[in-house]
Amino acid sequence: MRSFKIVLLAACMLSVVSLQAQTVDEIINKYFEALGGKEKVASMKSVHTEYDVEVSGIAASGASWIVNGKAFRNEMSFNGQQMIQCYTDTSGWSVNPFMGEMTPTVMTADQVKAGVGQLDLAGPLYNYAAKGNKVELLGKETLEGKPAFKLKIKTQAGPEITSWIDATTYYLVKNYIKATVNGSDIETTMLTSNFKKTDNGFVVPYTMQVTISGLTVDMTNKKVEINQDVDMSMFAMPKQ
Repeated sequence: MRSFKIVLLAACMLSVVSLQAQTVDEIINKYFEALGGKEKVASMKSVHTEYDVEVSGIAASGASWIVNGKAFRNEMSFNGQQMIQCYTDTSGWSVNPFMGEMTPTVMTADQVKAGVGQLDLAGPLYNYAAKGNKVELLGKETLEGKPAFKLKIKTQAGPEITSWIDATTYYLVKNYIKATVNGSDIETTMLTSNFKKTDNGFVVPYTMQVTISGLTVDMTNKKVEINQDVDMSMFAMPKQ
């Protein structure tokens, strides 16, 4: 009898684990359906975005280019100065006059590690198990008056991500990312809204609020282009 109870308890525990795994996968599948479908997501080769940004009441403009799995570049003009962040799958460089970087500067290994996740256009939830990522459902929370599923994502690359997916629309409406860069913990929170379809049918947020270590940046997309040709030379670090 005691052995039977142990077997029954073990079976119940396995069923709970299986149920949670199915629930996580169900939420993730509906999330990708909301974006346009997994096939649409998998077909993305590049994304070019032009946007407006506001920091502490000061307006700026920017643009970014991402080639899936290969390279990322972001430019932002701010008070007459241009900031550039550029990553490839193996290295990175930046120009940031506000941090004393007047010329292209090689990024540290930690900086590259924290940024290479942006090269994955499908995101950490797409084929997460094959990528070595682990996803856990933490339950439901109310976010700005609406129910949302809360997922914890442990990426193989290192950063830990907590994501909130709207329980009605299945859009990803909030991300919290914690990464270690040069020995310091960097916390980033992103709120996304105003979702629209691009010309190829892929859905993206056009309004974002990003908070990094207490600094809040409001971003509004003006143009989002999918699968346009990108000149790969723009990702190479300029020679000094």
